[in-house]
Amino acid sequence: MLQFVRVGILTGAAVATAAGYLVAQSGASMPPVNQAPNPYQTVENYFKLPAGRTWGSTSAVDIDKDGRTIWVAERCGANSCWDATKNEMSTLDTVLHFDASGNLIKSFGAGMMVFPHGIHVDRDGNVWVTDGNDNLPRRRPGAPADSPMPPAPAKVVGHQVFKFSPDGKLLLTLGKPGGNQPGQTPDPGSFYQPNDVITYPNGDILVAEGHGNAPPSTARLIRFDKSGKFLREFGKMGTGTDGEFMQPHGLAFDSKGRLFVADRNNNRIQILDAETYKTLETWYQFSRLSGIFIDKNDVLYGADSESGSVNPPHGAWMRGMRVGSIKDGGKVTAFIPDPTSVGETFSMVDGKAVMKKADGSPGATGTLAAEGVAVDAAGNIYGAEVGPKAVKKYVKK
Repeated sequence: MLQFVRVGILTGAAVATAAGYLVAQSGASMPPVNQAPNPYQTVENYFKLPAGRTWGSTSAVDIDKDGRTIWVAERCGANSCWDATKNEMSTLDTVLHFDASGNLIKSFGAGMMVFPHGIHVDRDGNVWVTDGNDNLPRRRPGAPADSPMPPAPAKVVGHQVFKFSPDGKLLLTLGKPGGNQPGQTPDPGSFYQPNDVITYPNGDILVAEGHGNAPPSTARLIRFDKSGKFLREFGKMGTGTDGEFMQPHGLAFDSKGRLFVADRNNNRIQILDAETYKTLETWYQFSRLSGIFIDKNDVLYGADSESGSVNPPHGAWMRGMRVGSIKDGGKVTAFIPDPTSVGETFSMVDGKAVMKKADGSPGATGTLAAEGVAVDAAGNIYGAEVGPKAVKKYVKK
């Protein structure tokens, strides 16, 4: 039995499967980057929700154009705003705006989204949110294939991208309600599980799509002009380093205008020319990124919420947030570990990756710690968490 205590080498171009996940390892040997110091302390319960409301899962966090206040999109106190048992949408607002002290300023978006996933505040302060699921009827897991379908919803919702004014007015909608469902002829300007959205200086819009690892999921970038007109698409599902992605989960631009894609299930960042989408560099040192943020000084913040838990074959890498400057090639200089990953061990048992906690019990499962990440002008970090259902603040010690 081969065992690692968060150490080891990932060896070239190998592809493995575990729990249905296709896992691409780096093209060059890459030791896990787990040892950088943690100069931050965690502030829990910083954000104040209205009385009686609790956090749901959230992966969407960004900073307002003022550099101080914080936008969050959350899933209605659960992991979905659609209650399939009641066949109804939640009446809770999904988009929340907090001041720099964590007080709620405003909220909106009730009934519009099933699964708020990515959020982006553009140069004019408008707020963009992706909805990564739908409310269409599905048979319960394990139900016979010929069992009756649940009733259809009164209004189909899902798989769209919304642009709101800072006051919550709907300005633009991309994609059709319900999206490109399996078995349909896909509309290139609509979506199936859009993950993130970002805007260009000229107003063009780029959406990253694909949350799964096999059809009907896709793995592409879709570009629109500022009016919402579909322009083109790029990419396909795969492990190659040019034009292929597996769960393009987050998007960011650096000061040179290069596009950084958090290519999550390939355990890497793809750095692309923002016009041709040609791959310029591929980085593995930030691990399995769910969220990515680049500040005005070209410091990159990457959130790994799945190594070892969702993805046991990447278990030699600790979950957490890694920080490094793009200007020196992305060397990781700080690391905020997920507390649940401390002391975990990664082993290969009968050809399968196995995670265990320090006490020998089974390792953590699911998406943990921060999935979404954003940083304000003062350097405070905000981590949006799916599994723990929280948004945490991290400040310098």
